[in-house]
Amino acid sequence: MQEAALREYAERRGWQVIKVVCETASGAKQRPKRDALLAAARRREIDAVLVWKLDRWGRSTADLVTTLQELTALGVIFACLTEALDLSTPMGRAMAGMLSVFAEFERDLLRERVRAGQAHARSKGVQFGRPQTAALRTDEVLRLHRKNTPKAEIARRLGIPRTSVIRIIADAA
Repeated sequence: MQEAALREYAERRGWQVIKVVCETASGAKQRPKRDALLAAARRREIDAVLVWKLDRWGRSTADLVTTLQELTALGVIFACLTEALDLSTPMGRAMAGMLSVFAEFERDLLRERVRAGQAHARSKGVQFGRPQTAALRTDEVLRLHRKNTPKAEIARRLGIPRTSVIRIIADAA
C-alpha cells in the first residue's frame, strides 16, 4: 500500500522511480540501506528521496535534521507523503526550518542533562578523562634526566611514551 502511494505521488510529480528501499529493522542503529541511499545522493545519482513517514527516515530529530540539511545542500529533494513535507516547496522548507529549531532545542536539553550528570558525578568524587600515568612518574623522570639519561632510555625504563618524558622535562624547566 505504501509503495503504491509513493509511486503514484512520484508519477504525479513527473519523477522516475529509480530504486525502492525497504528497511524493516525497527529501531536499528545500523541502517545500511539508508546509508547506501545517502551515498547515492552524495554521488549525485538521485535527485529526490520520497518517504512514507518522517520516522521512516530519521530515528531522532537531530538525525532527521542533519540528513535533511545534507540532502538540501546536495540539491536532493526530500518529500514525505503522510506529513506533507516537500523540501522543494516554500512551505516544506519552512517546516524543515522549524524541525531544525526543535532539533537544536533537543540537543541543548541533552547537553544540559549531561553537564548536570557530570557535575553530580564530580561531587561524588568521580574523575573524568584519561587516568594519569606518566605524570605519576614525574619525580623518576626528572631524577633520571638530571643523571643525563637519554629521553628515549627514560621512556623505556619507566614504560611511558617518549613524548610524555619530553613534556615532563619541559614543564619542569
